[in-house]
Amino acid sequence: MSYTIGDGAVTLALAAGIVGYLYVRNQSRQKKIEIIHQERMAAMEKGIPLPEFPLEPVTDRYQLNPNVLPILGTVLLTLSLGTMIVLYLTLPAPSHSIWVVPLPFAFLGVGLIAFHLLKGESRR
Repeated sequence: MSYTIGDGAVTLALAAGIVGYLYVRNQSRQKKIEIIHQERMAAMEKGIPLPEFPLEPVTDRYQLNPNVLPILGTVLLTLSLGTMIVLYLTLPAPSHSIWVVPLPFAFLGVGLIAFHLLKGESRR
């Protein structure tokens, strides 16, 4: 394989974008800490007590809806089966073997449904 200058430019641009994003995120965090520090110093000078605030807000753990897996599995399975049927019926005879292309998505849908059924959580 031979790589072109364009491939290198794309790689460098992607790396620069990631580094730039991390830099901007770090700078915004530093600016937020600096503003909080200035507010606290001003409050201390005036004698106003301030409550302690964490630098990073505590996030609540997100509860996954138990119906997401079977719904996603059903959607993947039906769409891939429909796509396989359409491909088999509409493609010319020499390219009938292409109908199996959506098969991994069908297996993924069956796997999600099977995982949901085997997990055996009680219904809410």
